Amino acid sequence: METDKQKNRRGIYLLPNMITTAGLFAGFYSIVAAMNGRFEPAAVAIFIAMIMDGIDGRVARLTNTQSEFGIQYDSLSDMVCFGLAPALVMYEWSLQSMVSVGWAKLGWLAAFIYTASAALRLARFNAQVETSEKAYFRGLPSPSAAGVLAGLVWAATDLGIAGQDLVYLVFVFTIAMGLLMVSNIRYFSFKEFGFKNRVSFVALLLVVLVYAFASIDPPKVLFAGFLIYAISGIVYTLIGVRARRKERKRGERGG
Repeated sequence: METDKQKNRRGIYLLPNMITTAGLFAGFYSIVAAMNGRFEPAAVAIFIAMIMDGIDGRVARLTNTQSEFGIQYDSLSDMVCFGLAPALVMYEWSLQSMVSVGWAKLGWLAAFIYTASAALRLARFNAQVETSEKAYFRGLPSPSAAGVLAGLVWAATDLGIAGQDLVYLVFVFTIAMGLLMVSNIRYFSFKEFGFKNRVSFVALLLVVLVYAFASIDPPKVLFAGFLIYAISGIVYTLIGVRARRKERKRGERGG
């Protein structure tokens, strides 16, 4: 006869997986909206999926409802929301206009490179999750890459700029975000921030100011924020390379 523990193992936890499903729905809606030429809602839906992705894991840990099923489901949802959806949005919004300059294949190839890079990034993360550094991500996280692309669409649409007018910039951004995802560049993970610890009043005031600043113009602020984060890893890596070269030179002189 099965015990209650064995029965529970066969079932799934509803709350965290319901949040993951909400994120997956947002990613799917983003694709449908882009196919119907509604690019602003498509971009916003990716950001909503990002919020859901940030919540589900924390809810699972807080309620002690983590499971292997939840981990795998979350990863598959991430592939749709931050791998497939951004690529298709960029293609429908801008990259398909490369037909007019005779480079039709380059448009969908750029979208495919991004999607394949997101899949590789997620596979590498899942394979190395036990051995990876907690303070840093290896390669640009797929939600951040999606945030740059979705932010670009949202900001440009808000300014009344058509995707076809930015096709070359979009082409570069799409491929660049894909390559950054599969790179070895380190990005700060923010996992070691003590969110459960007490903070000073000034720190809380800074959080309020950040929210107030973001609310002034969400499309531009979000795009700028994610773009700065994407660049920060490159800058940090270059500083590290320069520091190591200096140490080598000092060692050679000392030797």
